[in-house]
Amino acid sequence: MPQISSEPSEPLRYRAVTRANVARTPQWDSIPRELRDAIMVVSTVLPFRTNEYVMRELIDWDRVPDDPIFQLTFVQRSMLEPADYATMASLVRADASRPELKQAADRIRLRMNPHPAGQLTHNVPQLHGRPLPGLQHKYRETVLLFPSQGQTCHAYCTFCFRWAQFVGLPDLKFQAQETRDLLEYLAVHPEVTDVLVTGGDPLVMRTEALRGYIDPLLDAGLEHLRHLRIGTKSVAYWPQRFVTDPDADALLRLFERVVASGRHLAIMGHYSHPRELSTPIAQEAVRRIRSTGAELRMQSPVIRHVNDDPDTWADLWRTGVRLGAVPYYMFVERDTGPKRYFELPLVRAWEVFAQAYAQVSGLCRTVRGPSMSAFPGKVLVDGVAEIHGESVLCLQFLQARDPSWVRRPFFAKFDPHATWLDQLTPAFGAEHFFFERGPTGVPRSPRRLAVVGG
Repeated sequence: MPQISSEPSEPLRYRAVTRANVARTPQWDSIPRELRDAIMVVSTVLPFRTNEYVMRELIDWDRVPDDPIFQLTFVQRSMLEPADYATMASLVRADASRPELKQAADRIRLRMNPHPAGQLTHNVPQLHGRPLPGLQHKYRETVLLFPSQGQTCHAYCTFCFRWAQFVGLPDLKFQAQETRDLLEYLAVHPEVTDVLVTGGDPLVMRTEALRGYIDPLLDAGLEHLRHLRIGTKSVAYWPQRFVTDPDADALLRLFERVVASGRHLAIMGHYSHPRELSTPIAQEAVRRIRSTGAELRMQSPVIRHVNDDPDTWADLWRTGVRLGAVPYYMFVERDTGPKRYFELPLVRAWEVFAQAYAQVSGLCRTVRGPSMSAFPGKVLVDGVAEIHGESVLCLQFLQARDPSWVRRPFFAKFDPHATWLDQLTPAFGAEHFFFERGPTGVPRSPRRLAVVGG
């Protein structure tokens, strides 16, 4: 295990560790040569960024490459297809120019389904016929805001389904410069009760920049706006943001202002492994967030090589509840980027969830999963059953493009290998799932549609 002091970590000044400077870190020489070569090759295609806190406090360097936080933050050779790896490796060995590397990398990136589930084709809202950049509106009650200054992270998760935000492809990037479009849109959509500020990570912004997005929402007289959410990995990768950063106190005062406005503030913390909650400063960050009246919720995909073990999840949920964080979602790894490296069969994801769930008390059982954020909505894998002699997967929507689909059970043929919704076949001889029929139905192959549309 990493060395964890009994006192909160000394204040660190944030410094990103990237492909350009990782070889100058003290840990670099402890990585086997073959792994170092792979990091330098794969990071020409997939985003790579970490920081001193993650490397010093969270990674157990004696377990590399099997350490889960190393897998979570350092790109690996098998994240690229063998032919693609060979192409990029030859360019790196030949010391190819930056434009040559980018051209080859972009060809690979565009084959990796960079914006799944209709993010570019179906989720971008319009106002008076004009698309609104930097916003998404998939579910009736919730609008997503992507602040332009929050489209990076303190460290990148290697599985991240929004990896395309970070690789220099402007046409694939969501970013809003300010809130005017959002305010106008909310004014004519009273059904929207929730705004989720997301990224990247909006908490990479200084507090004053974040206030420029939050204050207008509080001051606009939008009585139907009841909940603000902020999606962030900083609670795990840079808890100093809430404790020792120069404007940490100002951030907490902003949280207090949201709560004082009568709105519910939920910090959607992305915790993938219990080690991310093990350090004193990470635990102090939780305490300080909760002291503002904000709620902290925990969510993550189930990820092969990182947390594909029931005991890991049970430990994460127990630790979170003890500290005051609410277990919220276990997701299924999305069908984008290096998904083959991380994905689990849906049946195995359900087994991990069920076995972890059985270990914990009712206070932890606020968590839902495993859930696929697919094209038609959030699809819960509810279990495996035998009905009229046929083995089936039991499924339902937790959220949906059509609200009438929510909590309506449906069934797929048992498939021990399927990893995503579009690989499942309807049970009992049906030709289509119920949500694929009629004028409000969705395409049979949402993943392929997202590739074409993107």
